[in-house]
Amino acid sequence: MKNLKHLGSHLSKINWFGVVGGILTLVVIIVSLYNPWWRLTIGADIVKINVSPMNTNFGLLGAHFTIPLISALNIGSILTFLCSGIIMLIYSMAPTKPYAKDLLDFAWKKPLYSVITSTLCLSLIVLVAHAIFDMAIPLVGTATVILPEQFTTEDVGVIVKATAAFQWPLYLAITAAILCIIARIYHKKQHNI
Repeated sequence: MKNLKHLGSHLSKINWFGVVGGILTLVVIIVSLYNPWWRLTIGADIVKINVSPMNTNFGLLGAHFTIPLISALNIGSILTFLCSGIIMLIYSMAPTKPYAKDLLDFAWKKPLYSVITSTLCLSLIVLVAHAIFDMAIPLVGTATVILPEQFTTEDVGVIVKATAAFQWPLYLAITAAILCIIARIYHKKQHNI
C-alpha cells in the first residue's frame, strides 16, 4: 500500500503536458524525415520542392537531389529537436527537481522557434523568388507561373501551374510546440515561478 501511495504521489507530480509534448516532438522528427512540412510542385513533374527542417529536397524533371549546406542544417535541426524532446521528457518526469526549470527553459522553446523560423523562411523565399525571377510562386494554393525566357530554350516563355501547400507534419509540429508552451505555463502555475 505504501508503494502504491508513493507511485500515486509521483504520478501526480509529473507534468503530463510536457510528457506528451516531448513524445510528440520526437514523433515530429520521424514523420518529417519522410513527409515535408511544405510542398511546391511546378508543372506536372518539372519542379518539386519538399521542405521540412529535418529533410529538404528538390526534384527537377524527375531527378531528386539535396544541397549539402541544407542537409547540414537539416541534421542540426534533427539534433535540436532530439535534444528538446528528450530533455522535455526528463523534465516532465521530475518537475520538482532543482534543475527542472533549466531543463524546461531549454526544451519548450525549440519546437516553437522551428515552426516560426520555417514558416518565415518559406514566406521570404517565395517573396524573393517573386522579386528576383518575377515568378508568382504561391505559398499556399495554386497559381499560374510564367517561366522566364532565360530558363527555357529558344527564349520562349512557358506557362505552368504551381501548387503549394503546408502538409500535416507542420500541424503536428505546431501541436508539439503548443503542448510544450502549455507545459511551461503549467509548471509556472504549479510552482509559482
